[in-house]
Amino acid sequence: MTVVLHAAPALEIAGVFFAALSGGLSAVRKHLDVFGVLVLAGATGLGGGMLRDVLIGATPPVGITDPVLVGTALLSGVAIWFFHPGIARMRRAIVVLDAGALGLFVIVGTTKGLQYDAGMLASVIVGTLTGVGGGVLRDVLTGEVPLVLQDRQLYAVPALAGAAATVLLWHEGWLTGWSATLVAIGVVAFRLLSLWRGWVLPDGAQAAWPGPWNGGRRPR
Repeated sequence: MTVVLHAAPALEIAGVFFAALSGGLSAVRKHLDVFGVLVLAGATGLGGGMLRDVLIGATPPVGITDPVLVGTALLSGVAIWFFHPGIARMRRAIVVLDAGALGLFVIVGTTKGLQYDAGMLASVIVGTLTGVGGGVLRDVLTGEVPLVLQDRQLYAVPALAGAAATVLLWHEGWLTGWSATLVAIGVVAFRLLSLWRGWVLPDGAQAAWPGPWNGGRRPR
């Protein structure tokens, strides 16, 4: 357990880097100027961690106090501004980078919740929110439907599964750097595989049960 907690800053830096890249790519795809690219990269890279820190009482959040994390987010924005790929390839790149950030942030958020004695359930929730928070903020700022809600995609589900697996490993005393890395890889693989295979959650109509309000018939 202590190995993971001490490694968390490095994992968070990596998560901020990948998330900020996805935010910067979204900004370029929306034809924002350099300031917009930097703002969106920072919001995407740091938003989930700031939400996590506020919820567990780790204030002020590292997203506004840690110069390494802030600098990493801004550096990602600058890199995207100068070296972004062709417009036609950006959507796929954003999704892949976002999946990488999701896996890293889930581990960091969950372990930090455990470190602050938030409890097992709260740590799962905090880990999930850390994973999806930056992406939600990015999509809202660019006028997109957040990926966590879009087309019934499995976005929060991989994050929730990864956070739960992390807490379970911690509870059993098996949470190490290697096991945490495997969980992060599993979250990324789950997310990308769900996109490749077209796995989605059922919508409200498909989940409706027969009852007196619809004459005992399922909606078509």
